[in-house]
Amino acid sequence: MEHKNSDINFTMDTSCKICKRSDCLVHRNSAILFNTSKPQTSTILKCKKGQQFIIEGAPVNGLFFIKSGTVKVFRTGINGREQIVRFAKPCEIIGHRGFGTQEYYSIGAIALQDTQLHYFSKEHLRESLMENPKFTYDMMLFYANELNRSENKVKSISQMTVRERVIDTLLYINRKFGDLNGFLNLPLSRKEYADYAGTTEEQVIRVFSALKKEELITAKGKKIGIKDLQRLKKEINDHNYFLDT
Repeated sequence: MEHKNSDINFTMDTSCKICKRSDCLVHRNSAILFNTSKPQTSTILKCKKGQQFIIEGAPVNGLFFIKSGTVKVFRTGINGREQIVRFAKPCEIIGHRGFGTQEYYSIGAIALQDTQLHYFSKEHLRESLMENPKFTYDMMLFYANELNRSENKVKSISQMTVRERVIDTLLYINRKFGDLNGFLNLPLSRKEYADYAGTTEEQVIRVFSALKKEELITAKGKKIGIKDLQRLKKEINDHNYFLDT
């Protein structure tokens, strides 16, 4: 398992008590993934805010399932620039794109707040997939949905202006994390908005300034609030913004 900080803590766990959602891959297969007859099937990884637990280019040893906290998933682009792939919250899987197909992680992952993750080794996963056809089928559907979502996102982003990409990012954060006291419940820097939207920090600042003048958003430091959700949705409605959740 790859990580940068030696003070990341590990504990053993043999259960998933995060949710009871029928559409959750881990919950549906918890009896398999948290098999009490097999020792050390799941490890709890505890990361502090700012700690990196997946290093891009490191050997793939397993995948992670968020128990609590928020994570930034990214990859290195042209000239070493960081490109944020997504922001992940509890009940989401990280590191799955390298599992079974590649020897090295194609992404990196950093905890944006104190975070706990279930870690499943690739040996345990492969054994479970070989022994349980239903779990294998669920994993196949999961990968198919992930591929569909990625392809739709690439198609939409390629057709968007910078303003539309920034608005799409605001709507994505709003859908995924909601708001708290009138502001998006995931405070991000202007650079992080730019790294997700595929633009520059200066362009994000310009778009935010325009959106504030148009009374579509409010801003207070890193906090951004959406004042007119419907007008923002209408502006990029043709790009099917709702496909990426």
